[in-house]
Amino acid sequence: MDSKKELQEQVFSATREYGVSSVLFRNAISRKIGLNVADWECLSLLTLRGISSPTELARYTGLTSGSVTTMLDRLEAAEFITRKPNPNDRRGVLIEVNRKSTPAVGQLVGGVQKGLKEIIENYSEKDLKTIVGFLNAFTMNVRKHTDAIEEDS
Repeated sequence: MDSKKELQEQVFSATREYGVSSVLFRNAISRKIGLNVADWECLSLLTLRGISSPTELARYTGLTSGSVTTMLDRLEAAEFITRKPNPNDRRGVLIEVNRKSTPAVGQLVGGVQKGLKEIIENYSEKDLKTIVGFLNAFTMNVRKHTDAIEEDS
């Protein structure tokens, strides 16, 4: 049986491997659909949030407002997103994923999502609660340190 310290090191290593594999996966998808990585990250955020402002997308992607406008122009021309008026700001717009593009993207991520569901099914309810707790804490840790780096810039 592994000692607790060895298991902790394995978890630390596994989280780093997860990060690398996630980046490689996103890069492969973006190449496959003819987008750059920032464009794909924008679509990923929109898929999670449903709708977003250009300002939020700039913060998420690290792009300037001008670069976000150019990115949104590309994504709209390729029919990946739609712009609509912001009901709370008559000069603003809101961005959402164009549902016509969803099937094409879904085919690319469907395999990994199906595989993840199969992996998750193998865990007990108690294990899943532990995994959810770990992933939430891990995400909050990364966000906290990302914010700290951004504040120092």
